[in-house]
Amino acid sequence: MEEDGEIYDGARAEFPISFGKQSKSQTPLETIHNATRRSVPNSKTANDFPSVSSSSKQWLQSVRSSKNPTPLPPPPPSPPLHDDSPLVGPPPPPPHNDEKEEDDGDMIGPPPPPPGSNLDDSDSDEDSDQDLLGNRFRIPLSNEIVLKGHTKVVSALAVDHSGSRVLSGSYDYMVRMYDFQGMSSRLQSFRQLEPSEGHQIRNLSWSPTADRFLCVTGSAQAKIYDRDGLTLGEFIKGDMYIRDLKNTKGHITGLTCGEWHPKNKETILTSSEDGSLRIWDVNDFTSQKQVIKPKLARPGRVPVTTCAWDHDGKCIGGGIGDGSIQIWSIKPGWGSRPDIHIEKCHEDDITSLKFSTDGRILLSRSFDDSLKVWDLRKTKEALKVFKELPNHYGQTNVGFSPDEQLFFTGTSLERDSSTGGLLCFFDRVNLELVSKVGISPTSSVVQCSWHPKLNQIFATVGDKSQGGTHILYDPTISERGALVCVARAPRKKSVDDFEANPVIHNPHALPLFRDQPSRKRQREKVLKDPLKSHKPELPMTGPGFGGRVGTSQGSLLTQYLLKKGGLIKETWMDEDPREAILKYADVAAKEPKFIAPAYAETQPEPLFAKSDSEDEEK
Repeated sequence: MEEDGEIYDGARAEFPISFGKQSKSQTPLETIHNATRRSVPNSKTANDFPSVSSSSKQWLQSVRSSKNPTPLPPPPPSPPLHDDSPLVGPPPPPPHNDEKEEDDGDMIGPPPPPPGSNLDDSDSDEDSDQDLLGNRFRIPLSNEIVLKGHTKVVSALAVDHSGSRVLSGSYDYMVRMYDFQGMSSRLQSFRQLEPSEGHQIRNLSWSPTADRFLCVTGSAQAKIYDRDGLTLGEFIKGDMYIRDLKNTKGHITGLTCGEWHPKNKETILTSSEDGSLRIWDVNDFTSQKQVIKPKLARPGRVPVTTCAWDHDGKCIGGGIGDGSIQIWSIKPGWGSRPDIHIEKCHEDDITSLKFSTDGRILLSRSFDDSLKVWDLRKTKEALKVFKELPNHYGQTNVGFSPDEQLFFTGTSLERDSSTGGLLCFFDRVNLELVSKVGISPTSSVVQCSWHPKLNQIFATVGDKSQGGTHILYDPTISERGALVCVARAPRKKSVDDFEANPVIHNPHALPLFRDQPSRKRQREKVLKDPLKSHKPELPMTGPGFGGRVGTSQGSLLTQYLLKKGGLIKETWMDEDPREAILKYADVAAKEPKFIAPAYAETQPEPLFAKSDSEDEEK
């Protein structure tokens, strides 16, 4: 073997260094993930921790803004130790006296917090909650990437069950499709669709087999697309002049929400502003299977703002515009009468409903800036009400974590707020707020989802000028998804990618099919034309009017001079109109024209009244 190696080295020395296939330099994964690591904004000052020692402050700052967990340099020791060697491990207990506790030497690792500190307050230590999340709930929050491309807020989100494709819909009327397996670190979509021109995207939903997806827009007709974005069909629109909604073949006004059946790949559910829910068969686009009319206190049309299936597809939940929640159980002979009717759940429109896997807990999100937790076995009162969660979008949803220990929702950006859009996590067992994660300082968080297979959190944000989808992940606990596309460098362009467009010259073609001449030749032709190349006359800036010298506005020069000199006087302003007309009375009587001669023999003699001026003088 040694002789073979010597022979190989000797033969290799005869060739240049650049001979053969060169190995590509690969960027280590740690460097890639460090580039996508989330930076925790440090908006708090030292005044927020009045009882924390300087070393503890340094440790807290390092935990908040650390990208690489390296220990901080120790603070300078105040009293010298008897032993010059550094102290490894926890410091020895201080002597029993009333003096303040001080650091007695070089300490490795973060120091313990002093007694009486306010570290347990939720407002004073935000990152300690992150440590608790990492140890207890294992929320992937360390890294983040953003899928951009939309020009307005992203209002719809759908991730297929395998976690390979992501759909995002926006108020810019477009749906963008992303593929993690084929996407590079540029994070560009491979296809974009416009389902209904001029209508916002309200909701997107994958089928159970992930071979098709449902697109719900602001129009009255939902569309079905295949996995590659090709249109498979569009559901029919109902007759808007039929009063009874059960007699119409489809929705008559704009849709508000829609979901695919979680188990049956042939059934979908939609809700509309016309006040009905409809169950459709994807194989028949001309008519629905079932029409559900909610129960109302008084007759009328109240919009259904949202709808949802339970985990097994045996129940349907609907959020009604009057603030109530109605739930129907799918069973033989079921109709529009709800099995569970919770009145006055919210003070405003409901934007999202979410059932737990066991079917006992129901989450509801509303425009009244609240999130409520309901026990479907006791619906008289909500288990818990979380307030002060701003919501300005009708598609703001709520969801569960994969193990359902947590549930979460997004908040909207307020005018005077300094925190921006947040993603709030709540503990299902204790029914308390666990953490608030900042997603975007200038945009609202609308849709959010926690994928169980990828263990990654998706949150859509946006405003009037831009929109995107933030993906939160942790390289240690997340799988595939964002980890695949972030590590894939974009393909470099080769010589084969450049194609020269051939130019075909046909000088004897007909004028209709002849190529346009070059600009240089057109310019030369125009210069030879005496009319086109004639210099235009400059506008008149001297005396005169309308390009004529010696004229004024509305009269000739002689008339203008006579008027100014007083030779021509305009006396019609000073004359009495009655006297001016009577001047022609004698002429009209002697030489009548037009109608007067025909009635000369029978016409009575006109008598004119005398002037009133003489009576006034008397």
